[in-house]
Amino acid sequence: MGAVTTPQLVDVVDTISGVRSYSSGGTRTLSSCYVERWGLRIEHPTPEDPFSDAEVTWLLPDLGLRLTTYRPRSRHARSGPSVLSAVRVERDHRHWQTTDLLLGLAVPGGTTARIVRSEEFAAAVAGRVLRPGDADQALRTVHRTLEELSNVNHNLTSWLTWHGIYDAWPPL
Repeated sequence: MGAVTTPQLVDVVDTISGVRSYSSGGTRTLSSCYVERWGLRIEHPTPEDPFSDAEVTWLLPDLGLRLTTYRPRSRHARSGPSVLSAVRVERDHRHWQTTDLLLGLAVPGGTTARIVRSEEFAAAVAGRVLRPGDADQALRTVHRTLEELSNVNHNLTSWLTWHGIYDAWPPL
């Protein structure tokens, strides 16, 4: 059975109102939203998720990446991997629009990062949902990032520091 081709996912963060809007029509009120020198830091609760309490996302526009993790609901639960997703970011003084390029890396910590969503990416390319330029950008971004991570033994904190981002990941 082949992968299902879905339209590109676009979301917009309004940094003044603190709302994240999705291409599906849904919205989320953010519990935190900060423009940083390296990008945008946002967090919102995930009440519908039985395992996670909140989604934490950093947009890294200069790197063409979105970094996401989920805070577990139980303090005894293990957190899942952080995910670096290739994205196209457009921004102005108020809005940050992110287009998901449907390819990314799962970085579990303590072990090798792995490419994720490759079937969805391939289906989007074959179905012409993803433009050739976006597909090329996604491949270049993910492979460059995987090589950089391998140079720091797949340590996300070291990789962020190497890019001049000294904030703690995952945030407390």
